[in-house]
Amino acid sequence: MTAASEIKADAPKGSRRGRKSGTGVFSALAWCVALACILPMLAVAIAAVTGGTETIQHLMETVLPRYALTTLALVVLVSVGTLAIGVGAAWLVTMARFPGVRLFEIALILPLAFPAYVLAYAYTYILDHPGIVQSTLRDVTGLGPRDYWFPEIRSVGGAAVMLVLVLYPYVYLLARAAFLQQSGGAFLAARALGKNAFEAFWLVSLPMARPAIASGVLLAVMETIADFGTVSYFGVQTFATGIYTSWFSLADRAGAAQLALCLLSFALMLAVLERSTRGKARYHQAGKQHAAMPPAELKGVHAIGAWVLCALPVCFGFLLPVFVLFNMGLESEQDLFSRRYIGFLQNSLTLATSAAVITVMAAICLGFYQRMRPGRASGTAAYMSRLGYAVPGGVIAVGLMVPFAALDNAFDAWMRANFDIRTGLLITGSIWLLVAAYMVRFLAAALGAYESGQSTVHANMDAAARSLGQGPLGMLRRVHLPMLTPSLLTALLIVFVDVMKELPATLIMRPFNYDTLAVQAYRLASDERLEGAAVPSLVIMAVGLLPVILICRQVGRRR
Repeated sequence: MTAASEIKADAPKGSRRGRKSGTGVFSALAWCVALACILPMLAVAIAAVTGGTETIQHLMETVLPRYALTTLALVVLVSVGTLAIGVGAAWLVTMARFPGVRLFEIALILPLAFPAYVLAYAYTYILDHPGIVQSTLRDVTGLGPRDYWFPEIRSVGGAAVMLVLVLYPYVYLLARAAFLQQSGGAFLAARALGKNAFEAFWLVSLPMARPAIASGVLLAVMETIADFGTVSYFGVQTFATGIYTSWFSLADRAGAAQLALCLLSFALMLAVLERSTRGKARYHQAGKQHAAMPPAELKGVHAIGAWVLCALPVCFGFLLPVFVLFNMGLESEQDLFSRRYIGFLQNSLTLATSAAVITVMAAICLGFYQRMRPGRASGTAAYMSRLGYAVPGGVIAVGLMVPFAALDNAFDAWMRANFDIRTGLLITGSIWLLVAAYMVRFLAAALGAYESGQSTVHANMDAAARSLGQGPLGMLRRVHLPMLTPSLLTALLIVFVDVMKELPATLIMRPFNYDTLAVQAYRLASDERLEGAAVPSLVIMAVGLLPVILICRQVGRRR
């Protein structure tokens, strides 16, 4: 054997060892992230089981049926509302041409910038008994406060309307993408067989788009069961409000854990349903060529009707709330540039930035591990990490507070017994446990953005990097990360904005006297100081516009 052949024989062994050791680091990090994501769910289950049967029996006899029925009612109403608005608007802007259709393609996404609780503050200000609508009604008609009926905004129906107005864009985006990808052959065949446009849509186009529509509706439902700010402000008793009440008002940790387990079970059932829907339902084009869906030119009454149907969700979901909040902010005494508000803004930015960076780093570890070692192990780690998105923030908060509070108390007792030193709550009272909760909650969104960008990196580039002597870390640093910069920035932005809007986990886990813009808005609204709540709400909305603008640019490129 020649010297050259010996070098060739030895080099792959060294490179394989380097690759194996480098991949091992990513494997360990990925599994640490996955176990951190599953920890809150395990902690909630253990705390609920060890909490005793007396607590759950008392809950079943008192509040549990009410929580379950109210949560179910919200889920049904939001599902129907987002389905009707999202699918209807997506079909109109895809299959019809009428004045303003290009503008509506983008404008229909704008309500996604609002948290539902901000919308609740705006509509309560104008629709509640002292609001401008009922005050004007009484002035014009001369009726007294008890002489007329007016829909109650602080109700299950009112909360459902607020959630529908901000969540229908999930269904709209996925349904529109599905309609754009459909070939017009089947639709035209249905028309040729004597079906009118609505019958062809109902019998052909809608069933073909069902998986995408179902995914959008299930996303809206998961956001509904996770919502705390809207239902809490409206006085609607759901599992989310019950967890907060049990934890803080009643100091019933076992009751909070058992309520959290009920909500966790429902959320995980929805997550499994969403994944099975995506995994099994597939539709393929029958023909080889993709014929574009022929849009219909609407005129007269039909064009006016389509314009009104598309304008209503944009008006009530974005334009009117912005106008109302802006006027409320002008009438308030809140100074956005005061030292106090600068502190709220700094706290929000600190939490959002830290959580975004740590979450994206965790997504890189998981995504790159799955790229280097595709298989059951890496797939399981990624699936476990995605479960957090289906778990409400209140459940994650309880799941992290229970074990780490026990750990803090045990360490404090040991230090006092051995060194007569009181350590207090080292972990539970820090912002880093709150950042960990954010990572668990929003890792799925960051991982999705990273994987979508990673799919564009051809496997040949990995092989070329390895042939040039690069190990996994060098390949990630010199090849993947430079190419994935847009996807990474998108992931950072999504997590940043989600953290700015997150309320239940922040309320439960924030350190003492460490308030954010979302907490300040919630506190002012709870004190019925709606004008003051408008100021932080507008800032949250303005930050929420950033990913919406990003989505709008992508929608514009698809035309």
